Amino acid sequence: MAENSLSDGGPADSVEAAKNASNTEKLTDQVMQNPQVLAALQERLDNVSHTPSSYIETLPKAVKRRINALKQLQVRCAHIEAKFYEEVHDLERKYAALYQPLFDKRREFITGDVEPTDAESAWHSENEEEDKLAGDMKNKVVIAEKEAATVEELNPKGIPEFWFTIFRNVDMLSELVQEYDEPILKHLQDIKVKFSDPGQPMSFVLEFHFEPNDYFTNPVLTKTYKMKSEPDKADPFSFEGPEIVDCDGCTIDWKKGKNVTVKTIKKKQKHKGRGTVRTITKQVPNESFFNFFSPLKASGDGESLDEDSEFTLASDFEIGHFFRERIVPRAVLYFTGEAIEDDDNFEEGEEGEEEELEGDEEGEDEDDADVNPKKEPSQPAECKQQ
Repeated sequence: MAENSLSDGGPADSVEAAKNASNTEKLTDQVMQNPQVLAALQERLDNVSHTPSSYIETLPKAVKRRINALKQLQVRCAHIEAKFYEEVHDLERKYAALYQPLFDKRREFITGDVEPTDAESAWHSENEEEDKLAGDMKNKVVIAEKEAATVEELNPKGIPEFWFTIFRNVDMLSELVQEYDEPILKHLQDIKVKFSDPGQPMSFVLEFHFEPNDYFTNPVLTKTYKMKSEPDKADPFSFEGPEIVDCDGCTIDWKKGKNVTVKTIKKKQKHKGRGTVRTITKQVPNESFFNFFSPLKASGDGESLDEDSEFTLASDFEIGHFFRERIVPRAVLYFTGEAIEDDDNFEEGEEGEEEELEGDEEGEDEDDADVNPKKEPSQPAECKQQ
């Protein structure tokens, strides 16, 4: 009986299955011949191929395993790179000692403690107007300048307001300086960078040296920037070199009534019961460059800073880095404005190059529509936070 049941149902089921398969094939052929369906499928495939994460998901498990092995190698590379930057820091410390005698002499010239010799002050000017002066005309100009100096008896000591002029010339610094900060900054005589000692955590200190003044008693104000040169355990692939992670300021010993970082305001208070009004004075924070020495602290207890605090801290780190990398090593060029002009010219060159590239692309669209080189414009190297 079992054989009869199988023989009765078998042929009918086979015929029905064959019909269904035939209908499915026909339907598939019809769908695949529809241009809109094909276009939709192609677009979906294109999107998958252009998304790296989606592409990785399509790879076989064995290939994903090998990719994980490459990531392990990449983490090891990041740790080697961290060691490289530690040695760079050691080299910076070594060469800072070689620069320092020159910076000390720079301070002596600025303050007027030492007068440069004729040999030390000789400098070939690249000013075209001076180069075009004939010998006799140039002598007349020199004589006229000497006569004017004799008449006016102008002989200022050193280079007056050297560092204050740099603050005014550099936008990043001038934005921090208030009008009431200016008389104080005119007493600034030197800025130094000190690197951490060998074997100590990576850091650097900015020292601001002031002559005796009517505002505070500190001869030196300091700002210490702490750095980290190791990959983050949670995100090792984000490592791009040493970064500033925190900073400490110093206490300014202000003379009585001279603290520009606070201001006194008067406030009226009304007594709830008697209705009498009294006036009280209160000190509140005041905008000043000297708040630079009372920085925000980076959060170290797991609590995140708000957006404004993060921006303030990042700006502080950027300023400290700029003092270290640009202002202190090239002070005279920021005093004369030459370094600022070089920075501006570099930025303008980038913009000009971009405009030119855009023009070329438009030309290709119009004249060489069949040519598509797909070349990306070159990008300038990023500056790392050192």
